[in-house]
Amino acid sequence: MRKRYMALGLGILLLFSGCAQQNSEGSQPSYDGTKKMMVDMLKTDEGKEAIHELMTEEDMREEFVMDQDMVKKTIQDTLTSEEGRKYWQEILKDPEFAKTFAQSMQQENEKMLKALMKDPEYQAMLIDVLKDPEMEKSALELMKTKEYREQLNTVMQENFDSPYFQEKLNEMLKKIAEENKASEKEGNNDSKG
Repeated sequence: MRKRYMALGLGILLLFSGCAQQNSEGSQPSYDGTKKMMVDMLKTDEGKEAIHELMTEEDMREEFVMDQDMVKKTIQDTLTSEEGRKYWQEILKDPEFAKTFAQSMQQENEKMLKALMKDPEYQAMLIDVLKDPEMEKSALELMKTKEYREQLNTVMQENFDSPYFQEKLNEMLKKIAEENKASEKEGNNDSKG
């Protein structure tokens, strides 16, 4: 790795020494000529690899830490621009990216939703939406679909297979049986008395 850095450094040194030689001969290299030579060097596989290695080193990354305000402004400008919206619409069509993106945002979304559920203004808006006749009609139509019924059946089956659910169900059945026995005893006592 050090050899590559040395090669890159040597290349830059040769470039500048070549420029210095041209200066001493009386002809001055133009800015555009020097820029073109540097760009050409950086476009080579060795140049790209050297830059990549530099950027992956921990101390170099620390040096390139950007100003948070600048990053924030750049992201806002990118997201709110027309090109940014088109880009995100396009990239979110990729199922793998959409899945990864959703997973990374899930925790924050859950926090936000929990906070909203406690907000009285949001609760009132949600109730208004649910009371809307169009919303009610759409929900009823959804519940009539085959896919919804299959999904509901799957969820119910998973719940019935769950040991936690079975334990709760057994507790409820025992409680009901005890209440029935108690009411039968009271009924028998009332009829004897």
